[in-house]
Amino acid sequence: MKPGKELLFCALGGSGEIGMNVNLYGCDGKWLMVDLGMTFSGNEYPGVDLVFADLDFIEENKKDLLGVVLTHAHEDHIGAVPYFIEDLGVPMWATPFTARLVNDKLEEAGLIGEVELNVVHDLEPFQIGPFTISYLPLAHSIAEGNALLIDTPYGRIFHTGDWKLDDDPRVGVPTTQEELTAIGDEGVLAMVCDSTNVFNPEASGSEGEVYHALLEEMPKHKGKRVLVTTFASNVARLQTLGEVARASGRKLCVAGRSLDRIIGAAKASGYLEDFPPVIRFDEAKDVPRGQLLIVATGGQGEPRAALSRITDESHQLKLERGDVVLFSSRQIPGNEIAIGRIQNKLASRGIEIVTDRQSPIHVSGHPGRPELEALYGWLRPEILIPVHGEMRHMAEQARLGAAYGIPKTVFQGNGDLVRIAPGKPGKFGEVRHGRLVLDGDIISAANGDAITMRRRLAINGMVTVAIGAKGAVEVAGLGLPLDEDYDRFVAEARADVTKALGKLNGPAQRDRALRIEAARLAARRAATRWSGKKPQVQVILLGD
Repeated sequence: MKPGKELLFCALGGSGEIGMNVNLYGCDGKWLMVDLGMTFSGNEYPGVDLVFADLDFIEENKKDLLGVVLTHAHEDHIGAVPYFIEDLGVPMWATPFTARLVNDKLEEAGLIGEVELNVVHDLEPFQIGPFTISYLPLAHSIAEGNALLIDTPYGRIFHTGDWKLDDDPRVGVPTTQEELTAIGDEGVLAMVCDSTNVFNPEASGSEGEVYHALLEEMPKHKGKRVLVTTFASNVARLQTLGEVARASGRKLCVAGRSLDRIIGAAKASGYLEDFPPVIRFDEAKDVPRGQLLIVATGGQGEPRAALSRITDESHQLKLERGDVVLFSSRQIPGNEIAIGRIQNKLASRGIEIVTDRQSPIHVSGHPGRPELEALYGWLRPEILIPVHGEMRHMAEQARLGAAYGIPKTVFQGNGDLVRIAPGKPGKFGEVRHGRLVLDGDIISAANGDAITMRRRLAINGMVTVAIGAKGAVEVAGLGLPLDEDYDRFVAEARADVTKALGKLNGPAQRDRALRIEAARLAARRAATRWSGKKPQVQVILLGD
C-alpha cells in the first residue's frame, strides 16, 4: 500500500504487547519506520530465544520506505536491526550512544559497511522525505532516551518513545517543562504515547531517590558482601552504583558481559566519566567481605547470566551465608517463576534478599498517571494514540486521555491502519502482521508447523512405530508418563499395530498410506489407554 496525500500510522509490533516495537508513519507516498525491536521468547515458543514482528507488509512496500529512526537502545526497540535491516535496504538514524550499540550489533552480524547508520550528534532537525524529525531527550532507564517530534505537511506528531519525568535523572538532561509547553503552544496534532505504567496512580520516581535509598542500604549490611543486580542498559543506575560504591568505601566488581559492553559504550559516548575503577574477579576474592560491591546481570532469572551462576556456585565470584543481594530492577511480567527460582536458591543458602518492595532501590522508566496527565497538559494534542502496552494498558490510556480532555483518541492494535489526517482520525483498514521467531539460525513463522509440532510433543510426547519388510513391528515411546509400565505398553502397542495391519485386505495390504494410517491409529489408541495422552505418532515403513 502506498500512502496518499495523508498522514497514516501503523504499528507492526508493540501495540497490544510490551516489547517488539515497530511503528510506521505514512505520508505523501512514503513510509518512515520508528524503531525495529524484538522481544524474548516465553514458554509458548519452546526452543526459541527471540521473537520479531512480521515485517511482510513493509517488506512488500520497501521501495517506499525511507529509513528507520531509533528512539533509544533498549532491545525491544533495536534488537531486530541486525536481522532485518539489510533486507529492508534503508538507512538508520540514532543518537551517539544508541548508534554505538547498534554498530556493535552490525559488526557482530558482519554488516559493517553494508548498512548506512547516521549519527545525530547535535539534536538539530533533519529531513527524511516529507518528514522533518527532531530528537527530544526524555528521561528513561537508559542513556539517550528520546521522543521524536515529527513535522509533516498535515500536522505535527509527538512520538514519546519510552519516557518518564525525572528532576534528577543522574545521566542526561531531559527536555524541560517549559520547552515541552512551547511545543504545545505551536500545536501538536497527535501524540503517540507509551502506555506501560498507566495503571500506576503514582509518578514513577526519580533516579536520585534510588541513589539515596541504595546509599542508606549499605550501612545495614556491614561486614557483608553486597551484590546488586540491575538492567545492564540502565546507565543512570550504573552511575548511581558507582557513586554508592565510592561513598560507602566499597570496591566495585562488575559481572556480566552485557554490563561490560554497556559501560564501554557509555564511556565512549561521554557518560560514566567518574565511574570508579572496576576490580577483576580474582582480585575480588581478596577484598574483605564488607568492602566489596558486586554489580551483576541476571535479575530476571536468566539461567546463563552472572547472578544465576553465582547463585549456583559455578562462578568465580562467591556469596556466603549472611551476604545480601539487592534486586534493583522491576520484575518483568512473565519472568516471575525464573526470578522466584533464583530467589529461593539464594534464600536456601542463607543469603538475604532485598527488593523494591522492602526498599525504594528501583524506579520505573515509564510514566505513571500523574506524568501522563502532566504531558497531556503541556502538549495539548488534538489526538492521542496509545502504544507500547498490552490492550488493557492502551485502552486505559485512551480513557485517561479522554477524561483529561484530549478531543480525540484512537485505540489501535498491531496491523491497524490509522489515518491521522486529513479528516476524522481513526482506523480504516488492516495489514498483515504477526510474529516471527528465531529458531536456531532460521527466522520462521511463530505459528508455523515446526513450533506447533514442538508444542504438541512437549505436551503429549511421541510414539514411533517401525514396520519391517516382513511385517515385524517395533514401537518406542518418548515423553509418556509410563515409567514401570513402559515395557507392557510397548508389548501391547506392538500387538495392536500388528492386529490392525492384519485386518487390511487385498489391495489395502499394499497401500502405503493405508498401512501407515492403520498403524498410527492403533499405536495412538494404545498410548491413550495406557497414559491418557494423545501423542504424536510417526510410522516408518522399512523395506518399502
